[in-house]
Amino acid sequence: MIDEQGYRPNVGIILCNRHDQVLWARRSKQDGWQFPQGGIRPNEVAEAAMFRELHEEVGLAPSHVDILGHTRDWLYYDIPDEYRRRHPNSVFRGQKQKWFLLRLLGQDGDVRLDACERPEFSEWRWIEYWSALEHIVIFKRDVYQRALIELEPLLSAARA
Repeated sequence: MIDEQGYRPNVGIILCNRHDQVLWARRSKQDGWQFPQGGIRPNEVAEAAMFRELHEEVGLAPSHVDILGHTRDWLYYDIPDEYRRRHPNSVFRGQKQKWFLLRLLGQDGDVRLDACERPEFSEWRWIEYWSALEHIVIFKRDVYQRALIELEPLLSAARA
């Protein structure tokens, strides 16, 4: 599903542990690391897509997490030509994302990358909240920064 401007609706997931570190995952058969994310299906609300992607990509159920918040608006990024799949007559430009900040209520052992038939990630680790900006592919960096800035105050509010 691509909107009239050429953007695919998507959710991004920033999953924190009790030390405010974030889950950072390595894409299967690639060297790239990122936060979990995935497309929103037709007639699916963003929160339902987030829970579906959370389970598919990292094996967590709604009971494993607490939603601390989400971005107010869509955050957009364009995918460079060299990363796009070629489809004739496609108007696809990139993704528009709603980002969710979650707190893991369960244990590290609850994270399972093999919860779906074709795992998106091959490994994961906890990293410091802001260090994702140093490692994410350049064309996603601005969206990551805007999501992290908007959602960061919710971490301290959740501790209060």
